[in-house]
Amino acid sequence: MTLEERIMQLEAENARLKESLVKSSEVIIKKDEKIASLEDQLYWLRKKVFGQMSEKHLPVDPAQLSLFSTEAITDEQKAEAEKANAKTDLTIVKTIAVKEKPARRSLDTTGLPTVETYIYPDGTTDKEGNLLPDYVIIGQEETSRLERVPAKMYVSKTIRVKVIHKSEVKDNLPEDRKIQIAPLPLAPVDRCMAGASVLTDLIISKFMYHLPFYRMIKQYKESGITIPDSTIGGWYEAAVEMLHPLYRLLKKRVLRGEYVQVDESTVPVMDDKKTRKGYMWVVRDVLTGEVVFHYDLGSREGEVAKELFTSFQGILQSDGYAAYNQFEKAKGITMAGCWAHARRKWVDALDENKAHASHAINVIASLYAIEKRADEQGLTPEQRKELRQKESYPIICDFEKWMEGVWVTVLPQSRVGKAITYAFSLLPRLSTFVNDGRILIDNNLIENVVRPLALGRKNWLFCGNDASAYRAAIVYSLISSCQSVGVDPREWMEDVLCKLPYYNRDKRDIAELLPREWVASRQPVTE
Repeated sequence: MTLEERIMQLEAENARLKESLVKSSEVIIKKDEKIASLEDQLYWLRKKVFGQMSEKHLPVDPAQLSLFSTEAITDEQKAEAEKANAKTDLTIVKTIAVKEKPARRSLDTTGLPTVETYIYPDGTTDKEGNLLPDYVIIGQEETSRLERVPAKMYVSKTIRVKVIHKSEVKDNLPEDRKIQIAPLPLAPVDRCMAGASVLTDLIISKFMYHLPFYRMIKQYKESGITIPDSTIGGWYEAAVEMLHPLYRLLKKRVLRGEYVQVDESTVPVMDDKKTRKGYMWVVRDVLTGEVVFHYDLGSREGEVAKELFTSFQGILQSDGYAAYNQFEKAKGITMAGCWAHARRKWVDALDENKAHASHAINVIASLYAIEKRADEQGLTPEQRKELRQKESYPIICDFEKWMEGVWVTVLPQSRVGKAITYAFSLLPRLSTFVNDGRILIDNNLIENVVRPLALGRKNWLFCGNDASAYRAAIVYSLISSCQSVGVDPREWMEDVLCKLPYYNRDKRDIAELLPREWVASRQPVTE
């Protein structure tokens, strides 16, 4: 073998070894990412079972954040930030404080009726309980206790009296006499024995107090009547069908709003004797507080979002779910993000890298501190916008530069890597709030609206079919909209179920019965 051949052979061998080394490095990186992913799943499961899932109780002090300028971050500034984060690490621990026993507060019972019972000493009263004339009352001592009478069922019987004028009896034959009788009042549901109060009780008990029908049947049995499950179900479905037109009207109005928040949550749906995971979409008009739940065969596909917001024009605030990416460049739609969702990613990364995670949490906490100050000062939207552009925007710019520097030092599949990926990719949306004082810093208000759905599915477990899930969307929409304007859902629903038959008969505008208009019509007119 000549020298040239030997050199070529060694070069080929060297190229092969380099290729093998590159492949080995790729395998190692993939394994490291897999390990990080599995550790992340294990961490989440342990936290789900044994720990708190909420980050809102973290004792993070926003004052420990160094507010950098919008210029490049120097090594000296990084060192100061790391020193501040090291102090923060000491505070991010679970502490148990022994609280003093709080003083018992008296209950406000002024709105309750009072039943008085007088007790006299033995031998001082006659058989009727009256004080004997030999005794004189010189005072009394009062003791109050709270008592409760279980709900009672009763039959409301309408008796329509037939009358005839005396002249008819005197002058006309029996077959010619004009008999008068009042028309039968319209019922919420035709040929249904359940009145508006019972129909309302079925709906409110199921969706506000999360009682399945079999528990309601037991309660009614205690009140003296046994109602079959099929009858209860039929009454409920008929009542919701009466409310359906109001739901459609509410949905159109919410989707015409200038600024809405959107979220989605799971709802188990029975399908061929098995439950499948369906999704309920929730849209909240931030400016009015009205809420609509949307169910489209349980789908979570982007096509549902496209149909839902096909004619929407305004501000759309959401989390980072990919279905909303299609609206990023849609004409007339401004996308806004949620800093609470971004913060949760960093909270999940605390156990993995406290230095990076605590710094990010401090940055986000400083943004919330600015919002709190604006709330306390009662700033107008324009004043809030000015404050955000002056103080919040520079913080976001520095946060972006910091994430760019950290990204090259972490694995993409690590919890820190995922937190950076989430926040960095959504930074344009997360920054939108600085340009409009009306936009909230997070989506928490709509998450509060979704919470009853999560509580409900733990009690009634699943919806019987897609139609049942759609009815649930109708009821949740109307109840949530009542609560948003301070209306008692039970009072509203019972009144509306009584009025709807007359509105339908007379072809009146049912928009007057929506919670916002309903409560406004009951407010006294002031000059």
